[in-house]
Amino acid sequence: MRSPLQALSLILLTSAATTAVVLPIATAQSPQDPVAVAPAVQPAQSPAPQLVTGLPDFTGLVDRVGPAVVNIESIVGGRASARSQAQSPDGQFPGEDQMPEFFRRFFGPGFQMPGPDQQPNAPRGRSMGTGFIISADGYVLTNHHVIAGADEVKVTLSDRREFTAKIVGSDERSDVALLKIDGKNLPLLRTGDAASVKPGQWAVAIGSPFGLDQSVTAGIVSAVGRSNPYANQQYVPFIQTDVAINRGNSGGPLLNTRGEVIGINSQIFSNSGGYMGVSFAIPIDVAMNVVGQLKATGRVERGQLGVQFQANNITSEQMRGLGLPDTLGALVNEVVPGSPAEKAGIEPGDVIRSADGIVIRQPGDLPPIVGNKVPGTKVRIGVIREGRERNLDVTLAALDTDAVAGAAPRAQAGGEAPAATGAGNALGVVGQELDANLRRQLGLAANEGVGIARVTGDAAAEAGIRPGDVVLQVGRTKVGSLAALDRELREVKAGQTVMLLVRSRAGGSRFVAVTP
Repeated sequence: MRSPLQALSLILLTSAATTAVVLPIATAQSPQDPVAVAPAVQPAQSPAPQLVTGLPDFTGLVDRVGPAVVNIESIVGGRASARSQAQSPDGQFPGEDQMPEFFRRFFGPGFQMPGPDQQPNAPRGRSMGTGFIISADGYVLTNHHVIAGADEVKVTLSDRREFTAKIVGSDERSDVALLKIDGKNLPLLRTGDAASVKPGQWAVAIGSPFGLDQSVTAGIVSAVGRSNPYANQQYVPFIQTDVAINRGNSGGPLLNTRGEVIGINSQIFSNSGGYMGVSFAIPIDVAMNVVGQLKATGRVERGQLGVQFQANNITSEQMRGLGLPDTLGALVNEVVPGSPAEKAGIEPGDVIRSADGIVIRQPGDLPPIVGNKVPGTKVRIGVIREGRERNLDVTLAALDTDAVAGAAPRAQAGGEAPAATGAGNALGVVGQELDANLRRQLGLAANEGVGIARVTGDAAAEAGIRPGDVVLQVGRTKVGSLAALDRELREVKAGQTVMLLVRSRAGGSRFVAVTP
């Protein structure tokens, strides 16, 4: 066996004919020792084979649809519109104290959900966005927040032709705007079937991020039916994608691999104001519903059910308290007096499980179904009440933004509160009678509700019940006096989940599940 000092270093020279010549560099062995020859290395004669196949090539799609995607410039006389400069469709961001803890932790401080519109270096009084042509005679779709407040809107085609557009109509609640330019035989985009869009499918966006016209990005659909609690767009079941969307992409098309429009790019989740992998598009069927109404009347009407429901998903504790088979559905907290829901027999405590045969999996599923129907439409609402399923036919009214349940004013200080009485119930809730003045301030009837003076039970306190709240119902039983409240709560046993309908001190009602 050779020692390490006897190792031979070799240089391998390989010719084009694959012959190898071995030359010694240094040797510590005798001439009689055999020499180890390394195998010859073959030169690269041809490109390596493709290891990944089947990836999409979007060049044909872009060539076909690109000419129908336009650049939109909104001009405000002398100054930039506050809405155009804003980073959300309604010009408002939620305060950090209004933001769910999940988003604060996940996205970090400064979390925003902007509408990607205003260019940071755009000239004063101008904002840039994207749109697309939907008819050969010049109808153009874009976002409401792209053109809101504009004195003049210019549309530039991919061949650099420029038009001054007329605003046919605009709808803030859906963030859809319809424009009209004078043209003939214009390139146009076909609309696809947004209802058939599924997570995992490819999606393509074309737009003008930061003013860079005809920029193409691609990704996949991440989710469908996303609700947006921050931008007054509860009637839009957004398509979520990981397609790169930035400021200036607003109003541009989201396309499937057939080149059909499935959505209008509208919003992004962002910690910095730029793309972070979570983008949202308005489904094209929602947008075309708005287009039809804007063409016909210049305004959009929506159906109204007349209920206020819990925004969060039903919890497992509420499921037990309501006798539900699972946590699906929307829990009704209030019913607007005189509304279609009240006329049809919907009650607080009902859980809406379906609307027109469509399953309501979470509360955010309900508003788009109802809101995208015209007033006068009859809708069958499936509910669970006291563990039993029933169907109710509701004829929708026109949405009235003033008729919102739970808008009672906060009770004002003043006067002397009625004395509280001790609580002999498992919840540890000490009630007190409400005087007539306080009932008026809370918008309650003369025999409606019992005040909460103190909360001594841990379960009730952890459930969020606070002094100053008002109990309207225990389960499905209404309470209007201290005696009625005590009578209902005395029946609650340890380990039993009870549902309390509580009117908050700040207004608005909610069902609270308490398990003492």
